[in-house]
Amino acid sequence: MKPSASALLRLAGLSALLAGILFIVIQPLHPSETLSSVTTGRWAAVHDLTIAMCVFGVFGIMGVYARQVKEAGWLGLIGFLLMILWFVLTSAATFVEAFVLPLLTADAPKFVEGFLGLSSGAGSEIDLGPLAGAGVLSAVSYLLGGLLFGIALIRARILSRWAAGLLAVGAVASLAAALLPHELGRIMAVPVGAALAWLGCSLWSERKGKA
Repeated sequence: MKPSASALLRLAGLSALLAGILFIVIQPLHPSETLSSVTTGRWAAVHDLTIAMCVFGVFGIMGVYARQVKEAGWLGLIGFLLMILWFVLTSAATFVEAFVLPLLTADAPKFVEGFLGLSSGAGSEIDLGPLAGAGVLSAVSYLLGGLLFGIALIRARILSRWAAGLLAVGAVASLAAALLPHELGRIMAVPVGAALAWLGCSLWSERKGKA
């Protein structure tokens, strides 16, 4: 049997739901960004979940955008591309943290600590070159992507406008994380995770009803 467009959109909705749930669950489980944490089993598990979140997130966001591509307009396209960029950059950085940094803790601890400082905001004592710029780009794509995509979905009036509004507000609220300790700042990711899950539910239930 050939997969139908409706079935694919339902799968995309389920993917967005899973991505949002994983994004929320990861925050309290994430260990501190210290050299001693990198070789622990908890570190490996959390980063494996993060990579899975990114995979589900890409497919989920593609489905959410495809459902209202005409109505979202150029604003939706820009927001969609920025969110995809954030998922890609996050998965790349997470891959390095999960599979490369544990191998370097003994031979290059300064590099490991510097790389971890990109996420924690502690900074790096060594020059990481373009890696530092990638961290800034990831943060900007998260903020602007969530804001623009959320506004575009509100204007499209197809999926839940409350979920779209939560995505936009949650992305902007992430700026408050800079004023909090890093561990508490992770709480600011919860609204965006909830918005992704909510949008996934909205897409899945809508396509289910039409099927």
